[in-house]
Amino acid sequence: MKEYKYKINGNTYNVTIGDIDDNMAQVEVNGVPYKVELEKAPAVKVASAPRPSAAPRTETGNKVISKPAATGGANAVKAPLPGVVLSINVKEGDTVKAADTILMLEAMKMENAIHAGRDGKVKSVNVKQGDSVLQDDVLVVIE
Repeated sequence: MKEYKYKINGNTYNVTIGDIDDNMAQVEVNGVPYKVELEKAPAVKVASAPRPSAAPRTETGNKVISKPAATGGANAVKAPLPGVVLSINVKEGDTVKAADTILMLEAMKMENAIHAGRDGKVKSVNVKQGDSVLQDDVLVVIE
């Protein structure tokens, strides 16, 4: 049983809806019982979305999963947290020391100096100034 309060043209109505059988409802308005006939709603056909096809499998039955190529590996300088690249202080071919600041990353309204972390030569710079990056995105690869 559900109870509702309605205000229509300044008049308050306490409506209680009881059992509903087929298209007949037991309704009580301000203590007066009524039998209310409901309109039959047109039948609605629900279209089901097509199922996605199964993942391809090898001859042995294992799933074929394409994995993104690992870029950088252990020589990669990754973003420690999501942010925006403010400036890049190196270019491909530059020689860097472990403590060198290679770029500035703005995260949570703070500027963060990103250091090379190892001595070596810059193999590639994977971001541009103004790029948004996520945590663990490869910023620079050092060989």
